[in-house]
Amino acid sequence: MRLKLDENLGAHGAELLREAGHDVLTVPEQNLCSASDKELIDVCHSEKRCLVTLDLDFGNPLLFKPEEYYGIAVLRLPPRPSPEALHIIIRTLIGGLAQESIEGRLWIIQPGRIREYLANND
Repeated sequence: MRLKLDENLGAHGAELLREAGHDVLTVPEQNLCSASDKELIDVCHSEKRCLVTLDLDFGNPLLFKPEEYYGIAVLRLPPRPSPEALHIIIRTLIGGLAQESIEGRLWIIQPGRIREYLANND
């Protein structure tokens, strides 16, 4: 899977995802740290990459419609998270990606749990 890690995830998350066989670019590697949310998601779309972030704004399907992108994974860490908590959440993401595609979907990832946003198609 082609992924872009937001600047708030650090190098360890990228390393774990690369070890799992994913093609990973990071916001800092591409000098996108000052980009707006819209600019960042547009870059992800043009590169055909899923965005992996801690930024809760990307979890709002009214602002960023999952079906328009190659996937949005919002990681939800507990208050005062440890490095181990991030490790567990990244491993949860890796497990989810091994089972199904995130393309066109919004996943909210917590330790050991993935919730998917489902649009009401009424």
